[in-house]
Amino acid sequence: MNKAIIKCPHCGKSNRVPAAADGRPRCGNCHRELPWVVEAGDDDFSVIAEQPGVPVLVDFWAVWCGPCRMVSPVLDQLAHERAGRIKLVKVDVDHSPQLSARFGIQAVPTLMVIIDGKIVARQAGAAPAPVLRTWLEEALNEEA
Repeated sequence: MNKAIIKCPHCGKSNRVPAAADGRPRCGNCHRELPWVVEAGDDDFSVIAEQPGVPVLVDFWAVWCGPCRMVSPVLDQLAHERAGRIKLVKVDVDHSPQLSARFGIQAVPTLMVIIDGKIVARQAGAAPAPVLRTWLEEALNEEA
């Protein structure tokens, strides 16, 4: 399973963060919670995104998609703002046709919030940062 290198926003130390793990990632140096941003595909999505634990924000995207490139930094920012509270999982639809079919992805970007293996919110298309922030907060609050 892949590990992402995440730079701690508090102390600047680089940390290897596994795509799937029990608990929530913490910095090895300052021990504060880290943003959890990973990639998943057909073979490892269920282990990475659907296991109970932290809520997951899934970004179905494509390299050729202009709106996806506009939304991606906003999603990264949301993951940083909510370090320890959410996991951002990015799925490249061109490399994950089974997931695209399973979830009926017809437009990119498509975003979903999964909590304990259940989809609690879904949105297709790009939206401005304030709209995405409100959408995510509402999805997280509904399940709280």
